[in-house]
Amino acid sequence: MLKIAYHPIYKHPLPDGHRFPMIKYELLPQQLQLEGICTAANFFAPTLASKVDIIRAHEETYYNRLINLELTPKEIRKSGFPLSDVLVKRERIIAQGTINNCHYALEYGVSMNIAGGTHHAYTNRAEAFCLLNDQAIAAHYLLFHQLAKKILIIDLDVHQGNGTAEIFSNEPRVFTFSMHGEGNYPFKKETSDLDIALAKNTDDATYLKLLSNILPNLMEEQQPDFIFYLSGVDVLATDKLGTLGMSIEGCAKRDALVFKIAKENNIPIQCSMGGGYSPDIKIILKAHVNTYKLAQEFYF
Repeated sequence: MLKIAYHPIYKHPLPDGHRFPMIKYELLPQQLQLEGICTAANFFAPTLASKVDIIRAHEETYYNRLINLELTPKEIRKSGFPLSDVLVKRERIIAQGTINNCHYALEYGVSMNIAGGTHHAYTNRAEAFCLLNDQAIAAHYLLFHQLAKKILIIDLDVHQGNGTAEIFSNEPRVFTFSMHGEGNYPFKKETSDLDIALAKNTDDATYLKLLSNILPNLMEEQQPDFIFYLSGVDVLATDKLGTLGMSIEGCAKRDALVFKIAKENNIPIQCSMGGGYSPDIKIILKAHVNTYKLAQEFYF
């Protein structure tokens, strides 16, 4: 069964007019059930990630300051969200969902988190709606518990996974691959193990040809035994924070390429949703729903 991490805390209250579409975390599970892609049995509610698991990816000083709500006003502004106990609890629950996903992926081949993909969170700071890096925390968890020896992170959000690149900059057991908009935030990029920066308005054909060439080479060269996939739908041409020119159909074909190669190589895969900022929430939902639909088709 496709096991999906979801908790009502994922939909966090924000000030009126905030640009982050928090409503999608409430609507996506509803839409998946409405379309018959999932039932209530597919979903599980994570608990809080422990400090010991979090501080393998993040500095303990940063974690303590975050938990105690001691970030400076400047740090809070960089995070993009007003800081509160509930927000920090939300971040910890998302991270635990991704850890739980890893166990389900090892058992069933794939598992997914309705939220997550918080790839802008560094070892020691928050950035751009990301306070704790869920996939980095989970990757360290797998390594520590000897559940994986070589991990591949496939980050296909329109924004570079700068926090993830920084966290694993000196960890040879984790290979970070980010394919993103060249002109997008972050404007000062970090160095992933493989960065592919795409020109403005890159279309489906160009994107998919590149990805279809890269993924088999990565499988051959890196021989991963676990994959994390960040499936941001901010690659769409309609996205107000993105610069690429992809269609919903192209985005689905992108997801299919990733699931297909993981399945063919028998590599467990964990998938977190990442960004999506199209003005029409229906477009965001449709693109995210396609990811789950494809996971069901490939694995179940």
